[in-house]
Amino acid sequence: GETHTERAVKLKEDVRMMLDKVEEAAPLHRLELIDTVQRLGISYHFGVEIKKILESIYHCDHRSSRWNEEDLYAIALEFRLLRQHGYEVPQDVFGRFIDESGKFKACLCEDTRGILYLYEATYLSIPGESILDEARDFTTKHLKESLNDKNIDQNLAMLVRHSLELPLHWRMLRLEACWFIDAYGRSEDMNSNLLDLAKLDFNMVQAIHQDDLKHMSRWWKSTRLGEKMTFSRDRLMENFLWTVGVIFEPEFQYFRRMSTKVNTLITSIDDLYDVYGTLEELELFTNAVERWDVNEMERVPDYMRICFLALYNSINEMAYDTLKERGFNTIPYLKNAWTDLCKCYLLEAKWYKSGYTPTLEEYINNAWISISAPVILTHAYFFADNPTTEEALAYLEKYPNIIRWSSMILRLSNDLGTSQDELQRGDNPKSIQCYMHETGASEEDAREHIRHLISETWKKMNEDRVASSLFNQTFIGAAINLARMAQCMYQHGDGHGIEDRETKDRVLSLLINPIPLGSTNDELQRADNPKSIQCYMHETGSSEEDAREHIRHLISETWKKMNEDRVASSLFNQTFIGAIINLARMAQCMYQHGDGHGVEDRETKDRVLSLLINPIHLG
Repeated sequence: GETHTERAVKLKEDVRMMLDKVEEAAPLHRLELIDTVQRLGISYHFGVEIKKILESIYHCDHRSSRWNEEDLYAIALEFRLLRQHGYEVPQDVFGRFIDESGKFKACLCEDTRGILYLYEATYLSIPGESILDEARDFTTKHLKESLNDKNIDQNLAMLVRHSLELPLHWRMLRLEACWFIDAYGRSEDMNSNLLDLAKLDFNMVQAIHQDDLKHMSRWWKSTRLGEKMTFSRDRLMENFLWTVGVIFEPEFQYFRRMSTKVNTLITSIDDLYDVYGTLEELELFTNAVERWDVNEMERVPDYMRICFLALYNSINEMAYDTLKERGFNTIPYLKNAWTDLCKCYLLEAKWYKSGYTPTLEEYINNAWISISAPVILTHAYFFADNPTTEEALAYLEKYPNIIRWSSMILRLSNDLGTSQDELQRGDNPKSIQCYMHETGASEEDAREHIRHLISETWKKMNEDRVASSLFNQTFIGAAINLARMAQCMYQHGDGHGIEDRETKDRVLSLLINPIPLGSTNDELQRADNPKSIQCYMHETGSSEEDAREHIRHLISETWKKMNEDRVASSLFNQTFIGAIINLARMAQCMYQHGDGHGVEDRETKDRVLSLLINPIHLG
């Protein structure tokens, strides 16, 4: 039979032909196909074909004939896709939907799909676009109201709820692909080739990520940081999840592995400054990083020495790899980024020890670096093979806007998600508390202000992603994806620092559970044989609940018989008898809350995590 790899290759060619042939189709059909391919997570295979289609639409259709003159859905889709791919499209294309009073026309409320796509388009806005600001308020209000309509199509309602939770432009790409593959499978106009390729590709990429994770797990154990720094959070899995969010494509394996090292070292060093080190020790550690000198370690405790040496050796090893491959020494640039980070950590430690609450501006000027994004993205710059010209490196060292905006979104999202948790363990006031202290605002007003700052920063990043010409698209994509990961990880609280169910589910869906390639309906729905319950109902005419009660009684009676026979089975050794009893116990465990074997449920996911992934904390 055909292997998954062979099947995927064939499907890729089929989809490539589909994209080539769609050149002859109506512009809207072409855009819908691109949107579907992107949301299914397979567009990275078809970059050339997608660019060709968008070029055609932009230069021919967009500049001349208006094929979508009065179609809000079509205009919004075109606007979003073109802006996403770096084309200049004015906000004025939505002017025709505004009435004399400057408001969006009330009749648009009848077009829920159009309003949904306009809502998504507004998240590609840049500073100063008042039409799109008005559009976001208008669409948010009406989409929320549409969910109260009992006649709304359920698939459309599902898309609306998903978008209101977090807009498409802010979503982590792999999680969106995982969600959309399931949603697309329920769509009436689903294309089986697209769906099959998306499922196969997701699982094949997941297998590569699993290999990466095994490699990183071995590295983490070899550092022994987890056992030497018992006060620090052991977050290898979450740190790896961040790197998958930043760059998932198979060819960037080295990028992912090295970025996981960077993220894991950041977590350990952050806890060193936040939780454990004295000010004197932290100043010595900061000096050692700035001088990049192991001799500075003589006066600090053992746990600090091993932390510094893990950092020193890991970064030098990465620099050695770059030197071998590209003939360029990255140590001065990497060292400077780590020094900036440690100095910002040290300032926060001094603020905390003295009980000082900075102004919001003072806080942000330090905190956008202390969140660690500049370190992550400085490493990413070299992992992504960006130019090493004098001009480019001077630009990088100043932390240009694309790095600054990504860092700001990460910082402020982190504050929204982790403020209370971190304050309870003795951390500095965050942006919310600084704003409350400075202005006298309530916590809810402060949170609303921070959410507004995040939204405004996204606009700046949308503007600068096109202007950052010294950086390649891989690096720009990584900077944007880091901001998306921030929205994802802190959406329901602190998905990085505190182990929560949301993070567990993300880890499972992305890294552990493959997408089933066949039908995922329960057995009876997919035409399986009647089971004991149905047989008993058919034979006796009893209700389903009575039949289930009868089966539960049979199980209980059978356990009594097994308890009796486990002693009598003298020909079998205890290992074998134990295995038989444990098989019965597993049946009770796996099917206690439904089909924990055939159907993926939350109970089973939590069991997998507690048994196979999450260690029991020793403290």
